[in-house]
This record gives sequence, structure tokens and C-alpha cells, in this order.
Amino acid sequence: MKSTNPKLAASPLAPVPSAGPHLAVSTKLFYGFGSVAFGVKDSGFSYMLLIFYNQVLGLPAPVVGLAIMIALIFDAFLDPIVGQISDHWRSRWGRRHPFMYAAALPVALSYLALWNPPHWSSEHLFFYLLGMAIIIRTFITFYEVPSSALAAELTQGYDERTIILSYRYFFGWIGGLVIYIVALRFLLTPDERHPVGQLNPAGYAHYGVLASAIMFFAIIVSALGTHRHIPHFRVPLKRNWGFMSMATEMVATWSHRSFLSLTLAGLATSMATGLAAAMNIYFNTFFWEFSARQISTFAIGIFGSAFVALFAAPRLSRRFGKRSSAMVMIMLSVSIGITPLLLRLVGLMPPNHSNALMIIIFFQTLVSTALGIVASTLVSAMIADVVEDSELRTGRRSEGLFFSASSLIAKAVSGIGIFAASMILGLIHFPAGARPGRVPSEVIRHLALVYVPIIVGLYVVALILMTGYKITRETHRVTLERLAAKADELAHGA
Repeated sequence: MKSTNPKLAASPLAPVPSAGPHLAVSTKLFYGFGSVAFGVKDSGFSYMLLIFYNQVLGLPAPVVGLAIMIALIFDAFLDPIVGQISDHWRSRWGRRHPFMYAAALPVALSYLALWNPPHWSSEHLFFYLLGMAIIIRTFITFYEVPSSALAAELTQGYDERTIILSYRYFFGWIGGLVIYIVALRFLLTPDERHPVGQLNPAGYAHYGVLASAIMFFAIIVSALGTHRHIPHFRVPLKRNWGFMSMATEMVATWSHRSFLSLTLAGLATSMATGLAAAMNIYFNTFFWEFSARQISTFAIGIFGSAFVALFAAPRLSRRFGKRSSAMVMIMLSVSIGITPLLLRLVGLMPPNHSNALMIIIFFQTLVSTALGIVASTLVSAMIADVVEDSELRTGRRSEGLFFSASSLIAKAVSGIGIFAASMILGLIHFPAGARPGRVPSEVIRHLALVYVPIIVGLYVVALILMTGYKITRETHRVTLERLAAKADELAHGA
């Protein structure tokens, strides 16, 4: 489709008009609100999907993990393709918004189907789970990749990007938390046949209806709210390109050294985060023996984590830089996260069902989660800064392609995380249909003994890889100056 955008004649290297130091609060709110959809989806995948298909429907945990892992492998091929296509898309609605609008209804319908499976045998249920996981993750890709790429188009400011992505992570966490708390408090309720609310199948069906409606609403509101900025976004040059040229550009773009280091580090941290999220409900239900209402209290506490991260990430970015701050936050988060487990293993934690245990886990969850959200926000902002560095080297702006990696990293939280969690449960022979207080003590102990070294190892790998990221505030400033100089040369030579 031929673009009617008035900026079409501008050089693709010209600075975007929105590159100033501050964006309107309304823009930040609308942009951030869209991540509610991904937050709801990721919360369901990370916290509830494994226990639903394993403990409620009876699929073996490794089988559930395998289905989610296969869907993630599919994503690994799809995400960069969607990113590359959106980078080159030409329409009067810009590069990103056509995909965002088109994804809204399919995302909602496929997520609804995921939580309302047919009454099939275990073998057929595996294929249903696999198919629905691929479908929902495919449609969320067509929204999330273009939507997240808007961060690099809305502003080029080093710190402003951290701010706008703080809003994105804030709304993502809030959206996921709200629906999770509602599920635990009002939907996953005990009845005569299901004394443990987390194991009541009726609650998951109701959850699917509510979650799907929220996802649809969030996508449409965010797309409409950011629609007015379309005339100020870059317009790609009209060109003919096929599969080989697309693949060549993708390889050239993704070969950026800082980007590769950050992406691999992000995948390692996402694996660790996803493992922790998938195991969270198992630890809370069987290790600490908390009820659904008590677990929802921890989720309420994480609201505080999201607010802390919203304000802390930009300030840490301004004071210490993004990479250093992210690395410190990761180290503190994992240390605080595993401390209660280590103390229980050596007999230094209060007993289950005690108020003291409830208080300790509440504050440990709040602090470690806040630190983790700050780290994730900073990593995403670091990806945004790769865009101009790559543009200087290649002459192409590839926000969609770079943020497809961010999308894949985010999906690895539930994909690889669930797979790793399912492998741990299989390794220690955790029983299906288990009841709190009735799982053998050696199995409960092995749950922590296997989990802790894996989680620590993943974070150590991430920290080592992150040292390969070399973009700083100063190098980013120099890059923008050089891009502006190139744009001036092209303008005067035209």
C-alpha cells in the first residue's frame, strides 16, 4: 500500500521529531497500558498453566513443559520475521499499528480456548495444549513486537527510554498481578470436591473468560492512544525485497556485538525468572503450604514492587548507567530470592502455618521482585539504545527486529522456565494430584536442593554475558550526533 504519510520524503536517517527529552504523560500511559495484555498472558503461562495442565488435568509435568518449549522454538523463528516485516511495512497507519489492531481479537479468542480445553485423553490433550500455545504466542507476537518497538520510535533520549519502558513494565506487572489475585481470591476457590482452591478446574475456565476480555481491551486502548504519533514516525524507503535479502539483513543486524551479548544475557535471566515463576506456586503450595488466599496476599505485595521499580529504574539509569545498575539489581534479587529456601534447608526458618513465615516470605517476595523488575526494565532500555548504534553502522533502523529479541526474551520466561520447572518436577518424582502436607519430605527437600543451584547458575551466566554490552550514555550521545551530521549531509546534498 502506498503511504500517504507526509514524512515520506524525509531522509530515513533524519532524527524523529519525538526525540526531545520529555514525552507527554498520556503517551507514556497509553504506551505502557498495552503491556497489560502481555502481562496477563505471561502471568497465566508462568504461574498457572503448569499446575493447571499437570495437577488439575493430569498431564505429566515434563509433557506440559515439552509443549511449551516447542511453542517457544516456534517463536524463535517467528519473532524476528515479524520484527523485520514491521520494520519495512508501509501504510497510512505506519509500520506498527496495523499489526497491533489486527492482533487484538485473535489474541483474546485463542487465550480463552487455552483455559477451556476439551475432555480428551492425555495424548490428545498434549496436542491441544501444543497447538493452542503456538497459536496464542503467535498472535501475541504480532502485537508485542510492533508495540514494544514503539519505544525506540517515540524517543531517542537515553534516560527517557528507561522512563517509558518503566511504564511498560509497570503496567505489564500490574495487569498480570491483578488477574492473578482475582483468580486466587475469587475464582480458584475451594468446594466440596476440591478443598485446595488452586486445584479447582472451574476457576480456570472463568479465569480464561476474564483474562481474554482484559487482553483485548488493553491492546485496543494502547493502539488507539498512540495512534496520533504515527505521522511523526519513520517511514521506510520503498523497496523490493525477498526472503534472501530479508535473511541477510537480519543476520547483519543481529550480529551487533553488544546486542548479542545482551540478548544471550537476557535469555539466561529470563530462563531463571521463568523457572522461579513456574516453581513459585509449587513452593508456596507444597513447600511453605500456603493457601490460595495467602498466596494472593504475596501477589498484592508485588504491587509495591511494581511501583518501586517504576520510580527506581529511571533514577538508577541516570545516576549509575543502565548496565551497572542492571547487574547489581540482578545480584541482589537472586540473593534475596533464594535466602529463605537456604535457611529452611538448614532449619532456621519459622515452621509452616506460622505468622512469622508469612511475614518473611511477603517482604522477601516484595523486595526481590522489585529488584528483578528494575533489572528487566534496564535491559529492555539497553536494547533500545542498540537501534541507533546499528543504524550508524548499517544505515537501517531496525526497531522491530531488535525488539523481537526483547519479545523472545520475555516469552522465554514462560517457555524455558516452564520447561525447566517441569524437568525438575520430573527429576525429583514430584507426584501428580499431590496435596499440601502429604508430599514426602525428601521430595520437598529435593525440590529446593535442585532448584537453587540451577537458578544461581543461570544468573551467573547472565552477568558474565552482560559484560559484553558496551553502549554507555556517552557513546549513545556521540552516536546521535553522528547520525544528525549524516542527516544534514544528505539534506544539503539533495
